Amino acid sequence: MKILICGGAGYIGSHMVKLLVARGNEVITFDNLSTGHREAVRWGELVVGDLLDRKALAALFKVHEFAAVMHFSAKSLVGESVTDPEKYYENNVIGTANLLKEMRNAGVNHFIFSSTAATFGMPVQARIDESHPQVPINPYGRSKLMVEMMLQDYFRAYGMRSVSLRYFNAAGADPEGQLGESHDPETHLIPNVLRSILGLTAGLKVFGGDYPTADGTCVRDYIHINDLCMAHLRALDYLQFHDGCHGFNLGNGNGFSVLEVIQAAREVTGCAIPYSMEPRRPGDPPVLVADSTLARRELGWDPRYASLQDILTSAWGWHQHPLF
Repeated sequence: MKILICGGAGYIGSHMVKLLVARGNEVITFDNLSTGHREAVRWGELVVGDLLDRKALAALFKVHEFAAVMHFSAKSLVGESVTDPEKYYENNVIGTANLLKEMRNAGVNHFIFSSTAATFGMPVQARIDESHPQVPINPYGRSKLMVEMMLQDYFRAYGMRSVSLRYFNAAGADPEGQLGESHDPETHLIPNVLRSILGLTAGLKVFGGDYPTADGTCVRDYIHINDLCMAHLRALDYLQFHDGCHGFNLGNGNGFSVLEVIQAAREVTGCAIPYSMEPRRPGDPPVLVADSTLARRELGWDPRYASLQDILTSAWGWHQHPLF
């Protein structure tokens, strides 16, 4: 199959491209390179373009006959979404609407959407499954939920099949060292821990030490990037045989606090990791842990990287020798 990957120059998208090509798929990456890296597109063709450019999208679908589309092109900084919501609704909602329009025009009926645990907002249960209320508390989460709602309507009206995959905390890097996490600015905990060891940041900050958790710091569910991409592959296969609009939560089901991540990084790297304790950031829930039972059952998905140390080891390998 020929697959269109929107956002294939980014962290998750580039890993997805590599996995698809390894499976024998032909892949076209469509990316505006605003946050992605041209150097990350090492497999398949790169078409530089923006989802807000309808003409560019129409031209893309005219040239290529796609079997399915995977969509990773989103603005994803929660804080920025609060200060500049227009950017998020424009890119994440209008851009996706443009993409779906051109898919319909071209008769492409299978869509995999990169969603987020931010659609759930503040958790009301220990482990978040698909029945958890979706009440996002920031424009980023709301923009993603809007797309999920659009996809429900597109199935009812047009029969478009889709899977929305709600990530918890994507982490780690390609074990072969060809790809890894490289954001500017970097907001994710694990790369910031490792960057602090390498002297690439001014100092590691831990936001909040007074949460109602075992050590007072936030607890999160970390899922390896390769496991995340494998779930997308399973979802692509799932749509071949399942009609409808589907949503699955993706996580390991294990929560680790910020201080536990720092300690595990000390063990993996053998380095001291000093940090400063800062006030809480607004809107950070104490605990976010996924219940991925449905994805395991329906998609036949089984994460391979359950160990935090394994995730950190792959990330550490990349950060010591980044290729971009």
